[in-house]
Amino acid sequence: MRINLPQFPEKERLNDHIGEIIETTTTEFLAQCLDPEDLSFPPMPPFGSWVKATDEQSGNLVIAIVYHATTSPIDTVHRARALGMSLQELREEQPQIFAMLKTEFRSAIVGFETAGESLNGYAPQRGTIYQYIPPRPPQIHQAVYRCEPDEVIDFSAQLDFLRTLLGVANAPVEALTAAAIREVYQLRKRDRSWLVEAGRSLSVLLKDDYDRLRVILSQIHP
Repeated sequence: MRINLPQFPEKERLNDHIGEIIETTTTEFLAQCLDPEDLSFPPMPPFGSWVKATDEQSGNLVIAIVYHATTSPIDTVHRARALGMSLQELREEQPQIFAMLKTEFRSAIVGFETAGESLNGYAPQRGTIYQYIPPRPPQIHQAVYRCEPDEVIDFSAQLDFLRTLLGVANAPVEALTAAAIREVYQLRKRDRSWLVEAGRSLSVLLKDDYDRLRVILSQIHP
């Protein structure tokens, strides 16, 4: 006898909904990109881009920065091999390829924002921002979104997150720090005063390591 499974209405995916957490730790999380609706590879979030996820138990909005991304076969036994085809040729002749690959990215947690309160029936106000590791990371299977420009601008008003970035393990921290600063600088419409302040903060944090400071500053193009 055939069992009729329950049917659930399809939910419209928001444009900034890019992934789902599949592994989580105190200081970072690993997320898998959502499959696109067409025959293409999942869009890989840029190195140094800002993402967010919610810890539903506390309501905290956890802010993180992407530092590593990979695309690999879902089948861990067999490696992908070169086919000598363009993307268009793959779509026409080997469309199953797109369902056999997954894209994942790791993000370092740099702070969080508490849940805002709703007053007199109005929309919730923004919460308080803290630039240190939250009490809890977001749980597994939580959605990951791109941060809105206003969220990044508000978060980067303080620069304590730079210390966290400089301590990220298993990452090219100099390149990561520079990439995160470049992203904020562009979102702030090339605010040179903010960029100068970021440079001063780095010079304090790396006062005993001029070589690392020089490498970071060389990768920031005002």
